[in-house]
Amino acid sequence: MATTARQAMFENILTASVESAAVEQGLSDMASRLERIVPDITDQYSGRRLDSHYLKVKVRNQHAFQMSLIERVVNEFSQPVIVDIGDSAGTHIQYIKGILPAGKQARCLSVNLDGDAVEKIRSKGLEAIKTKAEDVAKYNIEADIFLCFEMLEHMADPSNFLHSLSRDTKARYLIFTVPYVRDSRVGLYHIRQKKEGAVSAEVNHMFELDPEDWKLIASHSGWAVKHEQIYLQYPRLNILRMTSPAWRRYDFEGFYGLILTRDETWSSRYTDWQA
Repeated sequence: MATTARQAMFENILTASVESAAVEQGLSDMASRLERIVPDITDQYSGRRLDSHYLKVKVRNQHAFQMSLIERVVNEFSQPVIVDIGDSAGTHIQYIKGILPAGKQARCLSVNLDGDAVEKIRSKGLEAIKTKAEDVAKYNIEADIFLCFEMLEHMADPSNFLHSLSRDTKARYLIFTVPYVRDSRVGLYHIRQKKEGAVSAEVNHMFELDPEDWKLIASHSGWAVKHEQIYLQYPRLNILRMTSPAWRRYDFEGFYGLILTRDETWSSRYTDWQA
């Protein structure tokens, strides 16, 4: 069998895995809602296109997981102010505006260091600023909810970043998702694979932590866990659960999400935070 045919078969199996997992985890309806709001996510990321059915299904259901976390808290606010740190396309902001009940509005702001991403977001009529994630607190943004999706694993110092949001803003919630791994590890795959050339934070994973370690980082940094959830990209209850080793080898088994509230119990005991 030709390589392209094997690849197509492999992607078809993984696509079925994701779709089955979404049904099992109650996310398929959300994924359908999101597709109606933003039908095309081909240009979701800078530097790579979601140009296959498999990639679009995979990312759409990941988005459904993320939006299910937002939906848990967003309706607590009459007019929420939401800041998406690390936003690459404005897609989640479009989703949020689309799922809010009739008559409810949200002010949303996207943050990215990549100028092309910022321009892409602004071209959709959305607000965006070009800055480092670590500098967000300096802007005195009165956010109700901060979002950080697949960003913390790229940071050299996630603790100080999370602490700055706890210490220097008044946000009620911080919602983040990261790749789910069973055992914490250092990324730095470009070094492991001895790749040549420059490496940016956008394509480099520093720390891939397991759920217990992410919760420790959150507590240390001034936050408490309101809700935690693991989204798996394979089902547990049918034969497609056999794809789990393939997900571990070629991607991630799934993603881990936390909804955090401010709590300085542990961060106040640490004496050496950056100013």
